[in-house]
Amino acid sequence: MSDRTLEILAAYAHDAAPDGLAPEVAHEVRRRVLDSIGVAIAGLEEPAPAAARRYAAARPGTCTVWGTDLRADPEAAGFANGVAVLCLDFNDTYLSREPLHPSDVIGALLALAEARGLGAGALLPAIAVAYEIGVDLCDATSFRAHGFDHVNVIGIAAACGAGRLLGLPPDALRHAIALAVVPHLALRETRAGELSMWKGAAAAHAARLGVAATLLAEAGMTGPFRPFEGELGLVRVALGGEPLDPEALAPLAELAPPRRILDTYVKFWPVEYHAQSAVDAALQLRAELSGAGIARVRIETFRAAYEIIAKDPEKWDPRTRETADHSIQYIVCAALQDGEVTRRTFDLARIRRPDTLELLRERTVVELDDALTARYPEGIPNRITVETTDGRALVREVTYPRGHARNPMTDEELVAKYRANVAERWGPERAAAVESAVWRLGEGDGSLEPLLEALRG
Repeated sequence: MSDRTLEILAAYAHDAAPDGLAPEVAHEVRRRVLDSIGVAIAGLEEPAPAAARRYAAARPGTCTVWGTDLRADPEAAGFANGVAVLCLDFNDTYLSREPLHPSDVIGALLALAEARGLGAGALLPAIAVAYEIGVDLCDATSFRAHGFDHVNVIGIAAACGAGRLLGLPPDALRHAIALAVVPHLALRETRAGELSMWKGAAAAHAARLGVAATLLAEAGMTGPFRPFEGELGLVRVALGGEPLDPEALAPLAELAPPRRILDTYVKFWPVEYHAQSAVDAALQLRAELSGAGIARVRIETFRAAYEIIAKDPEKWDPRTRETADHSIQYIVCAALQDGEVTRRTFDLARIRRPDTLELLRERTVVELDDALTARYPEGIPNRITVETTDGRALVREVTYPRGHARNPMTDEELVAKYRANVAERWGPERAAAVESAVWRLGEGDGSLEPLLEALRG
């Protein structure tokens, strides 16, 4: 028997966009490459990327580890770059039945393209295909609901993108996807309780495994023939027997041109995406305090946000960066106190500041609001009420934060984010060289070398 899901994904990776990408889609891919590089460089010296680079240093090769002189094999370089992209939780997002950071595929695919001497003409469609498949899978099912992690989607998307990049035939693509799925089911424990560095590394690992699966298939390795719909396949074991929604997969089956990247969101703040609107609301309230103190804080939120970034006891007493940027209550308290949210908001000394912990533990509540839940995932509605020491009750609700698909960032805003992210490590000339190389991807001979050269050292 065949596996219809496997057939759909392999056919899409091979056959979609035979005439190239629409101009606006190619432009959006470039925007996401630039944004990913910026957040990676900003987080380069964080513990998780540093550990990933030590791992990569033991696996020498020809592929660039961004912002360094290190070269590694494509799997290790892609992993190191991917960990840097996600470590600050500042890269792009998609929210549906399953949340996703679709740009988690970029580091892995760029490293593979460099290893094979491929150009932007191959890379840009591969990234767009990976986004399309990843986003549609998030519409089709929820791994999180069954105790498995969303990075399983990244592994599948990366295998599809890598297969497209290498020009694998359909049969090899089927094996690549199967080899990405069956051996590598990631557990949601990554995001439960106190969060470790692995929270920021799991997606890069999944992308690395997707690339490895593709390279195995290219070398002739076959994989299980029914990875999704088989007797002990993903649907039965990881999804409780609930099939992937055929309506969500219909655009892939129909070989719709890649466009779903346009439905994803660029982050304006370095926090888990469900808290983006909470930051907007908190900062608006901070501007209205007029010198008054904060007596009490009430955060009303929707179910996905409550389950992912509010309910765990550790969210009330964060002790790691990874826990703090996934705690809506800490994020709101820090925003109200500081009038800003930056990556420094999640330095350990800032997280453990006594006045913040007192406000967080003693005078803040988080409540689940069913009416807000009904408006998700179209929007991410958060409502914050601050009772002031002079007797006022200030309320703000935000549904579409800046960067959301319904409130997108302009090119100028995205470039400003990139420049701010790289400013501590790169001078203006180097920042401009990378920026220029990204915007020119696909022009001229299509070589990636100008970008890679600017990223080295």
